[in-house]
Formats: sequence, C-alpha cells, structure tokens
Amino acid sequence: MESISNYVCDLHGHTNRSDGNDSPLEFLLHAKERGMRIVAITDHDKRPPESVNVDGREEEIVSYAQSLGVKLVKGIEISCETEIEDCHLVCFGCDWESDFFQELDDFTIKSKVNSYRTLVEMLNEIGMPMSWQELLDRWNISEKDVQKKMIFNLMAEKGFSESWSKAKLMVKHDKRLSILREKPDAVEIIHKIHRMGGIVILAHPYLMGEQVDFRGRQISRNEFIDTLIFEGLDGIEARYTYDKTSYNGRLTKEEIYAEVIELYKNRLAIISGGSDYHADYMNGVGNPRDIGECGLTESEFYSNRILRKLIKQ
Repeated sequence: MESISNYVCDLHGHTNRSDGNDSPLEFLLHAKERGMRIVAITDHDKRPPESVNVDGREEEIVSYAQSLGVKLVKGIEISCETEIEDCHLVCFGCDWESDFFQELDDFTIKSKVNSYRTLVEMLNEIGMPMSWQELLDRWNISEKDVQKKMIFNLMAEKGFSESWSKAKLMVKHDKRLSILREKPDAVEIIHKIHRMGGIVILAHPYLMGEQVDFRGRQISRNEFIDTLIFEGLDGIEARYTYDKTSYNGRLTKEEIYAEVIELYKNRLAIISGGSDYHADYMNGVGNPRDIGECGLTESEFYSNRILRKLIKQ
C-alpha cells in the first residue's frame, strides 16, 4: 500500500488508554490506512497493551499489527520533573512485566488525581465553571484515567478557550492555575529503564521552556539536556509537530529539526521523530496531527542498529 503520510515510521503516538481517542485497534487500522510501515504506541505513564479485541476475540497486538502490514513498537511516554513542564521520556525495549511499571502506575494515579482535582476547583474559582464529575462523564472514565489534556479539551468545548492548546498555554501562564503534579526524577527514570534493558528518548524537547528549574536551580534547556545525556539518555526527538501543539517559541519545526541535528546528532545514538498522534479530530480540532505527519524514513529507522532491534521483540 502506498503511503499517504510524510513519514512511514512514527515513534510517538497515543490511544484511549491515556489521552488519545483511538482504541489500540483503531490506532493500528488508521496506521494501515495511512500506509505506515512502523508505528509506536507510547501512552502516557502506562505500559503498552498486550492485545487488541478483533471481532470479539483477543489477538496479540504485535502479531495483529504485522497481519496488517504494520510493525508495532511497544513503548511508554513517562512524564518527569515536577518543576519542568513537558519533560517527557519515551521509552522502548523494556521488560514490560517489571514491578516498576505497576509502581509508576500507582504513583501517577495518586499524583494526577490530587493535582487535577485542585486545578478543576481553581478553574471554577476564577470563573470557568466545570466539575470533576463532569470531566469523568465527558470521557466516561474513572478518576484514575484522567489526563490533564482532558481538562484542556473540556475548557475548549465549554468556550473558555479556542482550542486545547490555547487552554494549555492559559493554564501554563496563569500563576493561579500553577498546580504542579508530582513527577519522577528524569535521571532516575533513565537509570531504571536502562536497568531493565530499555532505551530512553527525550520527547519534544522544545516544548520545555528555554529556562527550566532543575533540582532547585534555574538552568538553560540545553544544560538540562546535557545533564540527561551525561546520565545516559539514548536519543532525542528531532521531527515533531510543534506547529500543532502548545509550542509558542520563535522557531519553525524545520528550524528546530536543524538545530537539534546540529546540537545532538554526534552526541546521541538515536535521532527520533513522531507525530504525537491523539486522534484529536474526534474532539473537533480543526487541524489535528495525524500518524506519520512527523517521524522517520524507513531508511533512517533501519540504519539505526538500536531502533532496528526493537521490531524483533
């Protein structure tokens, strides 16, 4: 099947197991429609699915993807650093049965529920009425499955913002709404993922501010990335849909790609790319990201020996 996407390899995407809208099955079927060759499911803070339900029967997910002509890489996107917005680590090749992931799940649920309930309360206080139950009902979920982006989407749906990305920026820049969710230390996550045989890629680095608060002091984004590299970071996302997110910097996504290549190509083993697909069109987003909009060419993927090993698992 001829691809209709920009890139046939996309190493960053979400399903409704976190804050996406597609089920894992719908995700794979859409990847096939787009002519994708390699895709990754990297749901937020949640280990990847083992199976998909196809006509009432459970199918092992990697094998089912293969039957569609799509190679699936299992991954996870871990939100890190309480004080740094959008510090996310995409991890692949892990021991998915490790107790670490259950511990991460328990920690994440507690921190999200506490902080997101407080955010909803604060939105009410400043004149954006919504309730916690309304949020749960809107997505038909239990509170353990709430994602922050769902709050942004509800803000947009209720007319408090033009879009989820504008709502995110509104919350980010309003000190009254600066309610930090406790997140794990990025360096510790790198070490833990390595101990179970996995690899770690820094997602959308330029969504982080040019200055960040790290371990009690303010440093530049580049200094922070240098620290992660020193501690064993394997790769960085160079191609990314910055033009369709909350990024409000001065560079185009093409300029960011060029800068990331210049700074890190010779310092990291993996230069990655992904769309961060969420099936946002289902929330009425007018110009949503799509699978393969950003990513890697097949040649770029297979020429990297570390990435190449991931599809043999």
